Amino acid sequence: MKARLVKALDPAGGAGAEVAARSDFDLNPGAERPARQLRPAAVLILIIAEGEEPRVLMTRRSDSLASHTGQIAFPGGRLDPGETVVEAALREAREEVALSLEGIEVLGLADRYETGTGFLVTPVVAWVTAAPRTEPNPEEVAEVFEVPWAFLMDSANHRQDHYELEGQPRRYFWAMPYGERYIWGVTAGILRALHDRLDGGKDEAAA
Repeated sequence: MKARLVKALDPAGGAGAEVAARSDFDLNPGAERPARQLRPAAVLILIIAEGEEPRVLMTRRSDSLASHTGQIAFPGGRLDPGETVVEAALREAREEVALSLEGIEVLGLADRYETGTGFLVTPVVAWVTAAPRTEPNPEEVAEVFEVPWAFLMDSANHRQDHYELEGQPRRYFWAMPYGERYIWGVTAGILRALHDRLDGGKDEAAA
């Protein structure tokens, strides 16, 4: 699995793409896409390869945040001046969940993703062989938990949901409900893109 990921991902030390390969607009081709300068951000997809079943570290955002309260997310955020995407993803993970970097190996970069809120998010995929200690920063994170990698990469668990705001057209998004946790939006879109990259896009046309 690790070798397959390294082969499928872009090199972590590369310059990386400056445009998004995926976006919130993919499932809404009729939606108006504003012309804008996207703000760079990065998230950490940490695969914990401990035991029989690899898992992915995820968070539930604090209910006290100004936006995206309570949503499921990866550790991450916008880049500071002069930072690389890898540096930003690891720094944000330290700040949000006190993640120790001991034993963490960065494998590469997944597809850049344009959010509806104007960010260009680079997913940084990393690997660790023992479950790391974490402690959520209560100002940003309400909960840290793990989701099986196999569940997230199984297209049978991917679905297209939608919402409608008064006076606006219906908007579609990817969702991957996991028990009582509803993984959706950008987080689910990034995971779907990673699935398609590893799968060679075979499921994309059937979605």
